[in-house]
Amino acid sequence: MPDKETKESREEKKDKENREILELNKKAIIYAAELDKISNEMKKVIVGQEKVINRLIISLVSDGHILLEGMPGLAKTIMIKTLSDSINTTFKRIQFTPDLLPADILGTKIYNHKSGSFSTKKGPIFANFILADEINRAPPKVQSALLEAMQEKQVTISDETFMLQKPFLVLATQNPIETEGTYSLPEAQVDRFMFKVFVGYPSKEEELEIVQRMTGSEIPNVKKIISPEKILEIQSFVRKIYADEKIMRYVTDIVHATRNRNDGIVEYGASPRASIWMVLGGKAHALLAGRGYVLPEDIKAVAHDVLRHRLILTYEAEAENVTCDSVIDGILKEVKVP
Repeated sequence: MPDKETKESREEKKDKENREILELNKKAIIYAAELDKISNEMKKVIVGQEKVINRLIISLVSDGHILLEGMPGLAKTIMIKTLSDSINTTFKRIQFTPDLLPADILGTKIYNHKSGSFSTKKGPIFANFILADEINRAPPKVQSALLEAMQEKQVTISDETFMLQKPFLVLATQNPIETEGTYSLPEAQVDRFMFKVFVGYPSKEEELEIVQRMTGSEIPNVKKIISPEKILEIQSFVRKIYADEKIMRYVTDIVHATRNRNDGIVEYGASPRASIWMVLGGKAHALLAGRGYVLPEDIKAVAHDVLRHRLILTYEAEAENVTCDSVIDGILKEVKVP
């Protein structure tokens, strides 16, 4: 008798899950259509770079920050500005330079001689979208000024703490480390980025279209087609997307496989943030496909972008030109797919 009851309760639970997933699927299709509008609006300006556009939207709806790396002139800044322009939000661009100070980002206290009191002058960090342009051209002390804002979504100036507007998104660009006049980002800050995405060169046909668009009589512009309230609504929905326990275990298996390796390649593996962002990224990837549930393919799709900036390779591995992406390829092959 207990076995029968247990079987029935399992079936009821399964039926309930299936009904919930069907409801999630219906909502996911609606929200995916909204996000397609953003993508299509961005494509009015951006030629190609579909994966980068996809990752920008995933980071937005996952409430995560994104780091774009590529050589100068590959439209990294334009992509981020275009995303901001398609949403009815505030946008600030901070040009990182060697002489930039933390107060130039966060703000400072100003003394008023007449009243004998201090007032707070807020910095450009107080906006929905922050473009940290060429972030690795400022020294680590300045880069670290973003740590509290990126994690706690707040800023402390002297003895006062201010909450930041929502949605809040830091979109940073950097040129490759080997380029002259750059600094490595502190590990604590790198770990706060959900994704690190490489921006590559366009194909010959794409470049031809870029030239035609940007040298014509009318330069394309984007319209504000979605509200910040809708973005917050979608961010809330992303967390409700169904991820089975097997998917969760698959993610933790991948992340744990980056640690304590005896292959002489990985010095330090990924932090628990990697597991969190891989699940949220997988959920957002499923949403863009119009699904209310996560598949292993969703996790694989975002794994490289979540992990590549969180692995620190040994000097020996770097000397042999081993890349983080090749290490992640190996891990994805060795970890059993549910």
